[in-house]
Amino acid sequence: MKRNSRLSLALHTLSHMAVDPDRVRTSSDIADHAGTNPVVVRRVLGRLREAGLLTSEKGYAGGWRLARAPESITLADIYLALDERLVASGENTDAPVCSVENALQKRVSGVLDEIEQSLIQRLGETSISEV
Repeated sequence: MKRNSRLSLALHTLSHMAVDPDRVRTSSDIADHAGTNPVVVRRVLGRLREAGLLTSEKGYAGGWRLARAPESITLADIYLALDERLVASGENTDAPVCSVENALQKRVSGVLDEIEQSLIQRLGETSISEV
């Protein structure tokens, strides 16, 4: 997994949060720890907030906190919230003219979809508290 991906940042951050779930963390603190920009952190964690995995508070004492118990947040929850796919989609908007290419494209697309579903299932077997 790329160190600079949104998924990597989210998994890393939420795993740290699972250790002390009541602690509020600022975007700046998270960014310093992850070696990125606070704006990047806010964009990524904003997606997790929309999915109900995090809460955020503005202001002097504000920051990010887990919205649920760490045991109830799976790696699949994070993966799906970010809509960042590790398995490339086999879909192509242009219908191939060649029947062999068309059949091949359908088969490969089906295999990639199966791999994606298997990945999500496996990620769903691990909570951030287990990491």
